[in-house]
Amino acid sequence: VRIVESGGGSVQPGGSLRLSCATSGFTSDYYSIGWFRQAPGKEREGVACYSNGDGSLYYAVSAKGRFTISRDNAKTTVYLQMNSLKPEDTAVYYCAAGHAALPGCGIGDYEYDYWGQGTQVTVSS
Repeated sequence: VRIVESGGGSVQPGGSLRLSCATSGFTSDYYSIGWFRQAPGKEREGVACYSNGDGSLYYAVSAKGRFTISRDNAKTTVYLQMNSLKPEDTAVYYCAAGHAALPGCGIGDYEYDYWGQGTQVTVSS
């Protein structure tokens, strides 16, 4: 399984960014894609996830109402649209993929087996 992230950058507070996660190599239709982030000096935290098996989504409290996770029709890329960005959203964002034995998805990093290289998001005035 290969994961490649893109789309990070610098933006002012209140701005928007869209992160992309290109995936390939899955041999099953039942897997989850998750977005995580890690700020300097903090633990990695889950942001949102998408279940390819049943299409369900899940958001962390910090992401609800501001971030949207979606998938393209070809099922090769998962996006994280981030709006109303705040300085506390500054972090390295990671895309991850994991095989799913059950419907739905979660944002515990133990649920994911494959990780991208990360992309930096900086929110600052």
